[in-house]
Amino acid sequence: MSTPTSAVWQLDPMHSHVQFKVKHLVISTVTGEFKDSTATLEGGRGEGAAQFENAKITFEAKVASIHTGVEPRDAHLRSADFFDADKHPVIRFESTKFTHVGGMDYQLQGTLSIRGTTLPITLEATLGGVATDGYGQTKVGFELTGKLSRAAYGLTWNSVTEAGAVVVADEIK
Repeated sequence: MSTPTSAVWQLDPMHSHVQFKVKHLVISTVTGEFKDSTATLEGGRGEGAAQFENAKITFEAKVASIHTGVEPRDAHLRSADFFDADKHPVIRFESTKFTHVGGMDYQLQGTLSIRGTTLPITLEATLGGVATDGYGQTKVGFELTGKLSRAAYGLTWNSVTEAGAVVVADEIK
C-alpha cells in the first residue's frame, strides 16, 4: 500500500496478492487468487508498531478475476454453483475494529460479504513495516490471514468421490 500525507493508503496491485487455499479431495490443496482487487486503509498516523490501531479498512475483489490456474475450474467457481459472479460480482470487506495486540500484530474485525451474505469475520494482521521506496513514496506492508466456512456464505456445491471423500472442503484459508 502507498499513501500521501493524508494517511489514506491504497492497495498497491503490483506488490499485493489476494489468495485463498482449500483442501481438494482431502489429500491436496488448491491455491487461487483474485487478480482484480482494491483496498483502502484510512489511518496510520504516528510512529511505532501501534500507529495503525483504529484504522478503517475496506476491501473489494471482483469475482470474475478468480484464478486457480485451471480455466475450467475457474469458470465453475464463477458459476451459480459457487460465487455466481453474474449476480454477485464483488466480494467486500469492511472493518469494524482494528486492534494492535502487541509487537507487529493486529486483530482485524469486520464484515465480509460473499454471494449476498454478510457475516462478521476476524482476521489476524501482521505489519511488515513502513518504508520509503526509490520514488519517495511511503509504503506500508501488511499480511492478513484467516479462515471461513464457505457454506456459511452459500457456497455449498460439493460432490463425493466413490471412496466417500468430499471434493471440496468447507474451510477456506
